[in-house]
Amino acid sequence: MNMTHQKKINHKQRAIPPIIINWLRNFGHRITGMNGTTVIYFDKQSKRNLCSEVGHIVIRRLDDMMDAYLVMSKDKVIAVGHRFRQQRIDKYNSSEM
Repeated sequence: MNMTHQKKINHKQRAIPPIIINWLRNFGHRITGMNGTTVIYFDKQSKRNLCSEVGHIVIRRLDDMMDAYLVMSKDKVIAVGHRFRQQRIDKYNSSEM
């Protein structure tokens, strides 16, 4: 995973394990911004896809970490954090996986 030094520190401070970041990159819902960045988070469909891959028990145990989000620019992680409010869905701005 290509991450800046500062972001490696941030994701450790925010207690988001690398497995969650990996799942976000592989299964998360993506929204492309106007500045070329991509915001990735778990929506209902991406959680269902992840459940079918790793199982319901694993997802249930890690449910408190499933509110994480990831901001990427091309292949580089810019920011990692926890969502505190629902993501506003803009059907014209979202890209399907």
